[in-house]
Amino acid sequence: MRNADKHLVSGIEDSPRGRILSAAAHLFREKGYERTTVRDLAQEVGIQSGSIFHHFRAKEDILREVMIDVILFNTERMEQAVAEAASTVEKLRALIRCELISITGDTSEAMAVLISEWRCLGADSQQYILGLRAKYEAIWLRVLVQLKEEALLADGVDVFVLRRLLTGALGASHYWYNPKGPMGIDAITEQAMLLVVGGTITA
Repeated sequence: MRNADKHLVSGIEDSPRGRILSAAAHLFREKGYERTTVRDLAQEVGIQSGSIFHHFRAKEDILREVMIDVILFNTERMEQAVAEAASTVEKLRALIRCELISITGDTSEAMAVLISEWRCLGADSQQYILGLRAKYEAIWLRVLVQLKEEALLADGVDVFVLRRLLTGALGASHYWYNPKGPMGIDAITEQAMLLVVGGTITA
């Protein structure tokens, strides 16, 4: 059984549902959704297999809720960070930092599941998740459009393509970032800022 205090995301309720989702994020990442059984989940949480169905109808519902929770949590975190930023460049810095934290920090397991396992959902659930993801992406695109309007991006940059490139680059940080290494999240954020806005980084 995992530490009961280690939850899917910061602030998730300390409840049977929360512990199941936390265990699911961990196991779906480690073993994959298809190879993880309800028995595995129950054993990880320390409950009987049948108890899981008091909270979720099926294993797919657990996967769906892991994805919903992590998208909503990180969307709210980004919205708050952007609202507190004093300039468009600072909004970009906030978005990059939030995304790095989500991928390498407190929601890393659930984010990995979101990226790798979402096609295991049924069609309706996929569409719902894509709708939530679109709201998340809209925050990014608004800021990138603002940067372009303020002439803070290189000439000819397509903001949609730029976001796709950032998605890949930041998403890959999960594979190489070492929290005990010489560069922390803030330093990596500044490296990403240099790639996007270069000489306007202090604007």
